[in-house]
Amino acid sequence: MKPSYTLRPLCAALSRPLVPTSALVLALGASAAQAETITVATVNNNDMVIMQSLTEEFEKAHPDITLDWVVLEENVLRQRMTTDIATQGGQFDVMTIGSYEAPIWAERGWLEPLDDLPESYQVDDLLGPVRDGLSHEGSLYALPFYAESSMLYYRKDLFAEAGIEMPEQPIWNQVRDWAETLHDDDGEVAGICLRGKPGWGENMAFVSTLTNTFGGRWFDMDWNAQIDSPAWQEAVAFYVDLLDNYGPAGASSNGFNENLALFSRGNCAMWVDATSAAGKLFDADESQVADQLGFAPAPVAETPKGSHWLWAWALAIPASSDAKDAARQFVTWATSPEYVALVGEREGWTSVPPGTRQSTYDNAEYIEAAPFASFVVDAISKADPLDSSLEPNPYVGVQFVGIPEFQAIGTQVGQMVASALTGETSVEQALSAAQRATERTMERAGYTD
Repeated sequence: MKPSYTLRPLCAALSRPLVPTSALVLALGASAAQAETITVATVNNNDMVIMQSLTEEFEKAHPDITLDWVVLEENVLRQRMTTDIATQGGQFDVMTIGSYEAPIWAERGWLEPLDDLPESYQVDDLLGPVRDGLSHEGSLYALPFYAESSMLYYRKDLFAEAGIEMPEQPIWNQVRDWAETLHDDDGEVAGICLRGKPGWGENMAFVSTLTNTFGGRWFDMDWNAQIDSPAWQEAVAFYVDLLDNYGPAGASSNGFNENLALFSRGNCAMWVDATSAAGKLFDADESQVADQLGFAPAPVAETPKGSHWLWAWALAIPASSDAKDAARQFVTWATSPEYVALVGEREGWTSVPPGTRQSTYDNAEYIEAAPFASFVVDAISKADPLDSSLEPNPYVGVQFVGIPEFQAIGTQVGQMVASALTGETSVEQALSAAQRATERTMERAGYTD
């Protein structure tokens, strides 16, 4: 429970001797006008930093609400929010969660449903795959702030110098050959940058999609773990070899933000990651390679299934919040068409939150500023969380498995894959340990005997 922000001024007024009636009325009026504070937990990604910078705009339009921000690195944010909501701690009034958490937490009664939104919010404008991923039994439980798939970024100048032509659909073996050609042994330009930082939403977001294209899956139809399968062995060995030989120094510490900084400075010839980075990379004020930015679909190997992920960062209201009405006003404002227009006008159209609304992709100003726009919305629309692997699987999700146990499983496996990347263990040892740990978790949870 948050402290009362009206109690102190009123008590102070009542404790003074000989207070005139008019002064007491003023004190009561000031107390009633005291703004309600809501605490917003979010990730330190660029789009959320912009959202925080627009605090004054929200508070000007909502003078009875004050925003208090908690901005954290992705892994830390997930840890803090999961602990708080599971214990009904009530530290946060707005949580930044994703397509994985929203339906699971909604089913457990941890989130407020977001039905009966005002007509001006234009719910039908939200892209279908994104809206569906944040819903449970037909109701929205989080509103999408931005959404993404994944794709390949590359430097057109380096490709041209090397005489490399990007095909319509790149293949992973081609990517490895290009990385070898373009890698600078002096360390100035890495042949390729990829996520290495351990975490189910960090390195495993990439490794899962890579493994999908090699024909792998997390579980078979009976929920038996498949992490030590030949497809996983081949995919992770490929990943480790690629980063060991042609990646940047310290690759095991690099997540989305670190690789974004490296590519923006011109230190990566290629990068496979979230489509949400396109706007920042194409902004000449933010990126040194804006005029040489090329992009292509995420590479494939044996199959195109599950080659590009589907994710939304969204704003949700925990059931434990004691400021639900104020929180609802904030989340609808920050995910509205008006907010998109505000960011476009204030920050430039390449900086608007991507991937959530059809109206963004119908906006002529956005299309003119962002040549990657149609490419991104096409990737999002083609990602299929119900059919993400070559062999059938029982789960929903492309780069994650939509069951409560996956957060722990993905974190463990991510740490083991990272240990193979740093050379602490072999790929075979890492995946064997990951298989055993996952089997134990699934057996304890009752999925297998």
